Amino acid sequence: MPSEIQISVSIASDLRKVWDYYTNPTHITAWNFADPSWHCPSAKVNLTKGGTYLARMEAKDGSFGFDFEATFDEINMYDSFTYTIADQRKVKVQFFDKKPNTEIIIVFEAESENPIEIQKQGWQSILNHFKSYVETH
Repeated sequence: MPSEIQISVSIASDLRKVWDYYTNPTHITAWNFADPSWHCPSAKVNLTKGGTYLARMEAKDGSFGFDFEATFDEINMYDSFTYTIADQRKVKVQFFDKKPNTEIIIVFEAESENPIEIQKQGWQSILNHFKSYVETH
């Protein structure tokens, strides 16, 4: 069984805005990258059970890129959703209304190519970028 990694963040914003910014492709392309040298030029979300999530991740210099693809397994509006990444790893994203803040907790199965700490740092960096985006827009 793969190791699970948990990351979290508290965002100074209401639950509905946080949910919308996390699931809306227009916003996803503005925050979905771990490092300023990367960007997310496109995203597509079909937020339904069996629906797909697709985000294109690319280095801004064009040296590398990949598609992050997943299928939604369960959606509980404004509460949580789960998805399975193309490599069959499972992810759960939970939203907690902590008025006036919203807390997000993400638990994901580790992959075997990179050290756990590197994976955790990468996902946490994206989540921190999301927090910054929501709080400034």
